[in-house]
Amino acid sequence: MLHASLTVDPAFRVADVSPRTFGSFVEHMGRCVYTGIYEPGHPYADEDGLRRDVLELVRELGVTTVRYPGGNFVSGFRWEDSVGPVAERPTRLDLAWHSTETNAFGLHEFHAWAAKAGVEPMMALNLGTRGVQEALDLLEYCNHPGGTAWSDQRIKNGAREPFGIGMWCLGNEMDGPWQTGHKTAAEYGRLAAETGRAMRMVDPGLELVACGSSSSSMPTFGAWEATVLEEAYDQVDYISCHAYYEEVDGDLGSFLASAVDMDRFVESVVATADHIRAKQRKKKRINLSFDEWNVWYQSRFEAQDKPDDWAVAPRVIEDEYNVADAVVLGGLLISLLRNSDRVTAACLAQLVNVIAPIRSEPGGPSWRQTTFHPFAQAARHARGTVLRVEPVAPVYDTARFGEVPVVDAVATHVAGGEGADELTVLAVNRHQGESVELALDLRAFPGYALVEHSVLSDPDVSATNTQQAPDRVRPRAVDTAPVVDGRLAVHLQPVSWNVIRLRRAG
Repeated sequence: MLHASLTVDPAFRVADVSPRTFGSFVEHMGRCVYTGIYEPGHPYADEDGLRRDVLELVRELGVTTVRYPGGNFVSGFRWEDSVGPVAERPTRLDLAWHSTETNAFGLHEFHAWAAKAGVEPMMALNLGTRGVQEALDLLEYCNHPGGTAWSDQRIKNGAREPFGIGMWCLGNEMDGPWQTGHKTAAEYGRLAAETGRAMRMVDPGLELVACGSSSSSMPTFGAWEATVLEEAYDQVDYISCHAYYEEVDGDLGSFLASAVDMDRFVESVVATADHIRAKQRKKKRINLSFDEWNVWYQSRFEAQDKPDDWAVAPRVIEDEYNVADAVVLGGLLISLLRNSDRVTAACLAQLVNVIAPIRSEPGGPSWRQTTFHPFAQAARHARGTVLRVEPVAPVYDTARFGEVPVVDAVATHVAGGEGADELTVLAVNRHQGESVELALDLRAFPGYALVEHSVLSDPDVSATNTQQAPDRVRPRAVDTAPVVDGRLAVHLQPVSWNVIRLRRAG
């Protein structure tokens, strides 16, 4: 058995946990919307055609914010198509995913779904094929109380009260040549600045997200962020980050260390944003919206034949996740929390069916993928203040990142007063063959006792949850010795996600 240690101390404060860290993403792609969250005629469909079984899982997942309606889809989206009587809405070709969009599910349906799910909408704007005026029209439609052409149209369409959307994404992945309306950094930065300036004339309190690089491997990475923020620094609050990870060529060791890349990504974007802040002598800091992140086997997707019949809601990138994927996702959550001083919004992409923690079948059941569990546990228990911990642990060699510690971890603390003080440690063991005895120094938290140590692991790291065996992989409580003299020893199984919860007695 390997040995590691870490110290948890309230002095090692990073920032408060941002509720928006636990956001997700609903795009009109594949079966995320149709037969995912929305399926009229399903046995569990409610009066709005929303799947109640999926809604229950979304609430259990703990999602706080949902980005909508894309994604690549948004760069060809005409929002006017998605409002008014459903029978009168036009059917369009979606160039992003080579499918047909019926617009049966639109802005009002999403607003109803978000209210039932208890999530905050994050609305993405089309700055690919459209521009400033269309953004202003959509803002007026969604948020203005009434008495204008677009707000009165919303009321006529059944929503007397404004949607009240406060966070808006100024386009999506505009650095990508695959994007409809792809632009250079200078072109996009100017458009984002003009759009943001106009939107703030309507409502100065809006929170606006500028497009950052669609991945850190883009040839324009860094230079893109600098150019965009040179143009739009005053008009935006966030710069976005997107990152997807997969096991390549059987290199499980590097895959399990994916959070190393996420940490570097955040560090680089923060450095660039702060450089522009210093250069322009600004007081405001730009935060990061990591509004697309997940495990996604892109190499499989790229190798597949693409649909050529413009199908409605085809099965697209419905990756089936295993134990290793869940442990990686847990590690990425640790990275996001560790960087909570600057990453104050994030969206797991996507929510249902499409590279998602939730799967559903048309007319059939829904179930939790392996990746559901780390997200749900973090959303439920990682609250209060983020505390940085620095595990002292053995290292292993990876092809991508060199030497990497076998243990990664973060802690959160809720100082709630009488009997409500809670401490949570999230930890992963990346080693494929060895358990780790992790010694936690908790002397800065006198009187805390162990509540639970839960573990997600399996001797078969390729084990998955399926429609036939939906609970094959799930967290399980394990026996752990109590805290003694401010010290706790826990056993981390190979390739495992661990949640260690403590509470002050009394």
